[in-house]
Amino acid sequence: MNYALELTSVSKVYNNHINKKKKRALHSLSLSIPSGSIFGLLGPNGAGKSTLINIIAGLTNKSSGIISICGYDQQLYPEKSRTFLGVVPQELNLDPFLSPREALEIQAGLFGVRKRERETTKILEKVGLSDVKNAYARSLSGGMRRRLLIAKALVHDPPILILDEPTAGVDIELREMLWNYIFELRSSGKTIILTTHYLEEAQKMCDRIAILNKGSLVEFGKTKTLLHRLKNKILIIHLNKKIVQMPNFPTTVIPKIKPDGSLELSFDRTVISTEKLIDICRDNHLSIKDITTCEPVLEDVFKLAIKD
Repeated sequence: MNYALELTSVSKVYNNHINKKKKRALHSLSLSIPSGSIFGLLGPNGAGKSTLINIIAGLTNKSSGIISICGYDQQLYPEKSRTFLGVVPQELNLDPFLSPREALEIQAGLFGVRKRERETTKILEKVGLSDVKNAYARSLSGGMRRRLLIAKALVHDPPILILDEPTAGVDIELREMLWNYIFELRSSGKTIILTTHYLEEAQKMCDRIAILNKGSLVEFGKTKTLLHRLKNKILIIHLNKKIVQMPNFPTTVIPKIKPDGSLELSFDRTVISTEKLIDICRDNHLSIKDITTCEPVLEDVFKLAIKD
């Protein structure tokens, strides 16, 4: 498999010169991100996500380990490695007196993109900023500024795009637009690395996910695989009549009567099937009106991974 980014035993230790204590922000982190994928980097506040992104982007020095970006050792080829990355920070740090067009032109110049090779107009159109391309950045809304940051990260056509909380504080319409564009970028072969606190969003968007906690990698793999590992499933049975006597379910099943009178069954799907539970209800003469199931979600994986 072709990997856009490979990390091998990457650690980061901060030295406190006042009390002489050391703080380890990353603990021997190793992971590989396939090219052309959308990769989610998740974790609670203080997990080490921002530290890792800053190290990959070359803004912070790692204490040890190896980082390979598109096959190049970051330490041996720092400038070359940086050209493979487009980084969109969480903070809206823009020059208020530049227009979107000017901001992109300056950014392209900093990366050495020749004028005849620049695609400023096309990029502005793709992120929905064509109508305000000549307006001052200070007059743009928060959502427009977020789009402008993404546009700036794409001026040198990097194969890897890093998005730090790209939809934080963004309305639903803009969020949909951003994700549609990200899917389009992925289809063109780009690798997307993102951090987000919206777990439902990560489950929908990401091919693979890594979960950090206290600087360590606690979970890593394909999103579908991580969800499949969870064995618990919930079956909700809506009844025509109230339960007079609870059926005798196996000990691996946890039954509960909900406030609306429905029967909630939590069970291990590797031990007993949904069909078997329905048969038990019918054998006990329960009149079933409707049945719904709840599958595991990424939030369940997240909670399990960061649990002490």
